[in-house]
Amino acid sequence: QVELVESGGGLVQAGGSLRLSCTKPGGIFSISPMAWYRQVPGKQRELVARIDKSGSTTYADSVKGRFIISRDNAKKTVSLQMNNLTPEDTAVYYCHSELYAAWGQGTQVTVSP
Repeated sequence: QVELVESGGGLVQAGGSLRLSCTKPGGIFSISPMAWYRQVPGKQRELVARIDKSGSTTYADSVKGRFIISRDNAKKTVSLQMNNLTPEDTAVYYCHSELYAAWGQGTQVTVSP
């Protein structure tokens, strides 16, 4: 079973920042596109940001200019720097490995007005 371990969620005021991290201790990391998704109750899980093995990135329109996804292959870690957060960013955030079709356990991000 592929394990993805997430950390960094929490409660922040609007305008603040949080950094999420996702580590994949075992298996192959460097060749796998990695992504962050988020989900709110009653809605489908949506793609927030994606980074491929070469470091190319894509973002949802709603987070462009505010969020930055990055990866450190030596540490087998993908991170999501979230700036200028708004209450609309409140969700459970999930890390995803495309190579293994695996998901992290999810981490709650709550942004207060």
